[in-house]
Amino acid sequence: MHPRRPDGFDGLGYRSGARDEQGFGDAFPARSFSSASDLSHWVTTPPDIPGSRNLHWGEKSPPYGVPAPSTPLEGPAEEPFPRGGGGGGGGGVPGQSSEQLNRFAGFGIGLASLFTENVLAHPCIVLRRQCQVNYHARHYHLTPFTVINIMYSFNKTQGPRALWKGMGSTFIVQGVTLGAEGIISEFTPLPREISHKWNPKQIGEHLLLKSLTYIVAMPFYSASLIETVQSEIIRDNTGILECIKEGIGRVIGLGVPHSKRLLPLLSLIFPTVLHGVLHYIISSVIQKIVLLILKRKTYNSHLAESTSPVQSMLDAYFPELIANFAASLCSDVILYPLETVLHRLHIQGTRTIIDNTDLGYEVLPINTQYEGMRDCINTIRQEEGMLGFYKGFGAVVIQYTLHAAVLQITKIIYSTLLQNSV
Repeated sequence: MHPRRPDGFDGLGYRSGARDEQGFGDAFPARSFSSASDLSHWVTTPPDIPGSRNLHWGEKSPPYGVPAPSTPLEGPAEEPFPRGGGGGGGGGVPGQSSEQLNRFAGFGIGLASLFTENVLAHPCIVLRRQCQVNYHARHYHLTPFTVINIMYSFNKTQGPRALWKGMGSTFIVQGVTLGAEGIISEFTPLPREISHKWNPKQIGEHLLLKSLTYIVAMPFYSASLIETVQSEIIRDNTGILECIKEGIGRVIGLGVPHSKRLLPLLSLIFPTVLHGVLHYIISSVIQKIVLLILKRKTYNSHLAESTSPVQSMLDAYFPELIANFAASLCSDVILYPLETVLHRLHIQGTRTIIDNTDLGYEVLPINTQYEGMRDCINTIRQEEGMLGFYKGFGAVVIQYTLHAAVLQITKIIYSTLLQNSV
């Protein structure tokens, strides 16, 4: 189960090790975002926003009871990044200005990535899910061109809210997932993180923790899915906490009445956990591989002494963002058919009315009668063909194209600022 975004998947472990290799650490002498015992998150922890530390690079807190030495304000003894030419003796003010710009830019880069994943991409998530659950649809919207056309039609007939519905519930699902994982890990011996010295038992326990987390968040994910695909034409003005209310009602059997075709939560556990664990494993492996490639490339460029100061600063932030982007893209593409099946099982029997993704207006009811995961797969293959598993795939293309464009624009702006300050 992946709420988009969550859900972001952070990989096997690179936060402290990504910059500690010999040769690579010389360019970044004081950049360590975690201790040796905090070796990277796998999945649910959102990416760190670099540059948000209280101490400047090279500073240390004085021991208790020892007054801080009163020395005049000077620049750092060793600059965090190499400067070109003879810029090492420019005094304290230029070094501090460059450092503050670097920290602010790092914060902005991480914030821009999070904003793109969770806010700008939401219209793509809405249309993608509506296409996935619409078994009536004759147009599969496999390309971004038809997706843009149908988005325009929805916005024209229903207003901008038609593409932004359910965004608050997606954040609630992410919060429930993070909270559930933290609570379970505190009261059980299941590890929340995987160290570099891992073993099969540790990985199994970690995946068990993830599975339990997905089970806890499952009813709230169902409620969030309904909010994102329900047509705005017949939608009531629900509050932001409606997702929690509906999720709890789904567990205890109260709330909005459902039809007899509603699948029990027990039958949804296997496909939900399967999708969530596979998404987590694939994204973590891809993220680790991409990081290793980028680290090797950066290390070789430093050995060749061909790296400019601006490029050195960019290497401090963008490898992690690029790895997160590649991991999320690959896992979404590989597991798209399974996600289609999962969403149809969650939405069945909930009396949900969706928009007509063929016309851009009118509404359609969801009246599927799948008996389970296997029956859903066979029915889609027989009635809609293999491409039926990829309905709405054009929205994924738009989503990640937009994300890549934002990352590139942010990189250009950051490079320009650094060139003007160095």
